[in-house]
Amino acid sequence: MLQSPDNSFNSQRSTSNQNSFTPVKTVSTPIEQASIGRSLVIKGEVSGSESLFIDGRIEGSLNFGDHRVTIGRNGSVEANINAREVVIMGTVKGNIQCGDRVDIRAEGSLTGDIVTQRISVEDGAILTGSVQVRSTEQKNGKSKNETVKDITDHAPKTMAAAAGN
Repeated sequence: MLQSPDNSFNSQRSTSNQNSFTPVKTVSTPIEQASIGRSLVIKGEVSGSESLFIDGRIEGSLNFGDHRVTIGRNGSVEANINAREVVIMGTVKGNIQCGDRVDIRAEGSLTGDIVTQRISVEDGAILTGSVQVRSTEQKNGKSKNETVKDITDHAPKTMAAAAGN
């Protein structure tokens, strides 16, 4: 059978359009994350084997050693936190023991001491307490030299002393 020139042109054009851009599909496992909603208040010890998002209120302790704990904008935590990664967008009062990274976002507030490998504090965030940044070797006990960066907020004391002179 003979095809008209118009049909052959359309079939060639549609074929070239189909092959011009093919998005790459990536397959990833869904992130398992539990969440505590705005209206929930929990008092006591909270632990788990998945990541946790907090938009409510927790008083006590949080133990998520191998996972992430995220305190949302509406979240309020009065607890010591032990986790691999901590993201703070709300308010936290308590000490943080972190295996990898603490991230305090611009709207976040932390009153307490931090021990971590990495830390990020955005402009506008509030941090009151001491920070110890440790290397990976120290966490695993491989290092002989105990080099720990201890950052403490002495600015108000320095400013008060300068104002007194």
